Amino acid sequence: MALLTKAPRGTADLLPSESHKIQYIEQTVMDVATAFGFHEIRVPVFEHAELFNRSVGETTDVVQKEMYTFEDNGGRSLSLRPEGTAGVVRAFLEHGLFNEPLPQKLSYLVSCYRYEKPQAGRYREFHQFGVECIGAASPAADAEIISLANTVFEAIGLRDISLEINSIGCPSCRKEYHKALKEYFTSKESELCGTCRDRLERNPMRILDCKSPICKEIAREAPTVLDYLCKDCQEHFDAVKSYLEAMEIPFSVNPRIVRGLDYYTRTVFEFVSSSIGAQGTVCGGGRYDGLVGELGGSPLPACGFGMGIERLRLVMENQGIDFPEAQRCNLYIVSTDRESSLEAARIASELRSNGICCEYDLCGRSVKAQMKHAGKLGADYTMVLGTDELSSRSVVVKNMQNGTTQELSLEDFSIAFLRMNIDQIVGDFSLDAPIEI
Repeated sequence: MALLTKAPRGTADLLPSESHKIQYIEQTVMDVATAFGFHEIRVPVFEHAELFNRSVGETTDVVQKEMYTFEDNGGRSLSLRPEGTAGVVRAFLEHGLFNEPLPQKLSYLVSCYRYEKPQAGRYREFHQFGVECIGAASPAADAEIISLANTVFEAIGLRDISLEINSIGCPSCRKEYHKALKEYFTSKESELCGTCRDRLERNPMRILDCKSPICKEIAREAPTVLDYLCKDCQEHFDAVKSYLEAMEIPFSVNPRIVRGLDYYTRTVFEFVSSSIGAQGTVCGGGRYDGLVGELGGSPLPACGFGMGIERLRLVMENQGIDFPEAQRCNLYIVSTDRESSLEAARIASELRSNGICCEYDLCGRSVKAQMKHAGKLGADYTMVLGTDELSSRSVVVKNMQNGTTQELSLEDFSIAFLRMNIDQIVGDFSLDAPIEI
């Protein structure tokens, strides 16, 4: 029978054979965030469309071309989140986190949705790890979130990844820069795409982020924002660089980085890999001092980043970085009849409560088929539990890696088997050694 349907274009199923890789990445990034004092926040997968229109920016590709927006049964315009920051800042304001000690250091793992052309490591449904530091104006905060991302890459062993930084100034000094950009792009207006001709009047800086090859080529010769920074922004940027140097984090200044979202101010940065082709940005972020005020709160400085989980996994695989093995079956209990199956269920329950992955037959297989199944699962140990074993109250456990066997009493099986697993880990096996359960 033909499949009823397939997964929508731009989405990907995560199968059990691969899920341990994502779990490893997610656990690693959250552990690093915790070490930096960031704590998890969870927000809805959809928000009022106005939130993203105002924060991300109406002239951005995200809002103009990529958002999944719909009207619910109550006539409200809602959007699936295209990024994590806006929803986190909304939650920060709605729940009064500004009354808590500042800065509030928040981390999250979220799914995001953008209607764009699928390509390597880029999907229409994708997942992000992000952090937001709200309430700190110091350049030290900018450097800290960059350091956090860098620590993630070090923790997973990523190679050949470079940090590029820039400052796009504050609204004050950007006024002059916008004038210079408008003058430059006006002279090239006939060559620009339709979207960028519209941006020329509303927000010429967005032209620098256009994905059109023609607009990209034109933008190469545009004025750079670093020539227009005010004194405060220049000092802030210099201080960020000083902190990065103090932490021995290599970087290069790329005056063409503007990021694709309108809320950014001052520091912007990207971590770029050469292992996944032209679209090599794995992590991007910066400072957004105006966003809290834009969303209705009292103005507060803030900075953060987003890191693509799928792209991170792709880089790791392309670089041949080893992932920890998936959890294997520690013990497979082969049962021969209903009575032994009940005893297998009891033993499995006790072992599982102590963190041991234990399985037994659920499909009524023959003994031979069960042994074959245990082999497919890669079980560390097997044991056969039948009438004779129940009568003698003892079983023989076989180490499937080296073929050795050990006879154990059913009365103290769980304690003895746990000791055997400790032996497998630390190589100091003794049935007489004390153990705490």
